[in-house]
Amino acid sequence: MKNPLFFNRDLSWLSFNERVLQEAEKPEVPLLERIRFLSIYSSNLDEFYRVRMPALLALQKIKKDDQSLSAYKQSAAVIDKQQNLFGDILLNSILPALKENGYYFLYNEAIPEKLTAQINHYFFTKVAGMLRPIQLNQASDYFPENNDIYMVVILKDNSKNEKIFLVNIPCKRINRFLVIEEPEAKYIIFLEDIIQANLHHLFPGSQLIGSYSIKITRDAELNLTDEYDEELAEKIEKQLAKRDQGFATRFLYDPKIPLRHLQNIIEIFNLHKASVVEGGKHHNLKDLSSFPLSGIRNSYPLAPPLQNSLNGQLLFQEITRKDIIVHAPYQSYDNILRFFNEASIDPSVLEISTTLYRVASDSKIVQALISAAMNGKKVTVLVELKARFDEANNISWAKKMKANGVKILYSDNALKVHAKVALVKREHDTHPYLGLLATGNLNESTARFYTDHILLTAFQSMLAELQMLFDFLSKKNKLSAAPEESFNHLLVAQFNLQQRFMQLIDREIEHAKKGLPASIIIKMNNLEEALLIQKLYDASNAGVKIQLLVRGICRLVPGIPEQSKNISIKRIVDRYLEHGRVFIFFNNGKEEIYMGSADWMNRNIYRRIEVCFPVYDKAVKKQMLDIINFQLNDNVQAVRIDSELKNIKIEEEGEPIRSQQAIYDYLENN
Repeated sequence: MKNPLFFNRDLSWLSFNERVLQEAEKPEVPLLERIRFLSIYSSNLDEFYRVRMPALLALQKIKKDDQSLSAYKQSAAVIDKQQNLFGDILLNSILPALKENGYYFLYNEAIPEKLTAQINHYFFTKVAGMLRPIQLNQASDYFPENNDIYMVVILKDNSKNEKIFLVNIPCKRINRFLVIEEPEAKYIIFLEDIIQANLHHLFPGSQLIGSYSIKITRDAELNLTDEYDEELAEKIEKQLAKRDQGFATRFLYDPKIPLRHLQNIIEIFNLHKASVVEGGKHHNLKDLSSFPLSGIRNSYPLAPPLQNSLNGQLLFQEITRKDIIVHAPYQSYDNILRFFNEASIDPSVLEISTTLYRVASDSKIVQALISAAMNGKKVTVLVELKARFDEANNISWAKKMKANGVKILYSDNALKVHAKVALVKREHDTHPYLGLLATGNLNESTARFYTDHILLTAFQSMLAELQMLFDFLSKKNKLSAAPEESFNHLLVAQFNLQQRFMQLIDREIEHAKKGLPASIIIKMNNLEEALLIQKLYDASNAGVKIQLLVRGICRLVPGIPEQSKNISIKRIVDRYLEHGRVFIFFNNGKEEIYMGSADWMNRNIYRRIEVCFPVYDKAVKKQMLDIINFQLNDNVQAVRIDSELKNIKIEEEGEPIRSQQAIYDYLENN
């Protein structure tokens, strides 16, 4: 096909954000969960401005063509539309529902006078000592932090001279919301409104003219070679390098601020190249994630993780008997923690090797690895220091592990290690290797709300390949230098992952051409890489039925004659974040299933170490097929993505199927 169609990746990202807003809009969703979906939307939008807007702004400046300008303008227009919907949901749906529940959320409302004494007491006992007013002028060298809220305060002194101060809002140290219980209702008040009500104490003797909230979002320092051809990426990086580290991509302001003061702020902080966006009185509504609304009927019903009993057996004994799979968060993460804990004390264990991409802030896995090293075992951990937004936490844990005898490896500067794997080597005659291979991070915190699949196996020939991969990583040898037959089981990006997926699709194409049943089912977070999308288009044209479950970015356009008429795409948004990557190839009735860490994105295929692994155990394979089948048949929380990138509600036919609940019930009954 000469000119295949692709969705714009940024508009596709924003399409996922729209789907999140749709959940916040639903009256049948519990009230607190609707508020949390608003928080998720706000957080996602912050990330978009940090990750994508720098590239769009720089690209627009470099190329100065209609296409680059259009990409920026289209994204801005979609965001503006979504922000209007966000405001409508909050003002006309959430706030009235809160009042029905006895809560007065003072959003764009003055604090009632009867609460003044309590507000003042809270200000002086909890807040005042954390405030640091800064007077601004044209020569100011003050640097507002990324995504923090500040209050611009306009004053007149005794000489009637106008002054501008910037006051920090210490949300990172104090809860954003204060609850005051009165007989008639519970009042929920923003921290910045409490500060605003007490500005006269902060600036005694001055005339207060006005106070207005602002927020600056800064670049997240993307490696732009992930997104564009190398020559253009170098040009973009040069553009970004001309600006200060963490240059501003968005300046959000209270619309009531006088124009002359708005211009002053833009001049003082050199925000001319940022997107200047009119917001509301309150910013950073991602803090709604900690909204103080209690009551079980306002949340999803409790779904405690299902326990997998070992009946008194050691986990390692069970793994040598059969493969074990853990489906988080439906099932308890205990067996994953136990894998590392047993390894740390088992006298037969000689070595433990693992990769860590996003480490939990209080990681029990890391504690077990430290204990293992202190118990005399050789422990090797590859810590990814370039895991976006988790760098500081990962560095901190790496230092602690190194100080306690763990051998720490860092990935090459140009190559992230995104694989989610662990390997235990033992003194054992028949099963020297025990392995863990996962679709998501080895992180017990995110395992509570990310849906992932973690395989525990003693399949020796596959784990020997995992040992070889760790050898490559520890010696920093290029994978391409390995012999061709190195990986027969594992699919490893930088070596055979893309090629093998191409071959698996080609096999389905050949079956279709022979008149045999042919189908492909793929579940992933993001689908972007052009060659693999083109291969799916080829399969569609050959008659292969392709069903995709794509949560986020999706550049493949479904339902186009002579391109993708046999391809359908669904997106599921519910109480848990869909995160697992699963690849199912029909293979004329002998299904082959792979799972792993790799989305089909340029960065995953070309600039990361990723591992996908086959599912051989019949019981595990059946579970995965059943779980994916629930998701394909979801007619409650799934939407269909059409050829115009719209989230289309699926019309319920027959019994309603809500896949996340169905999966929980299925695992509970089995």
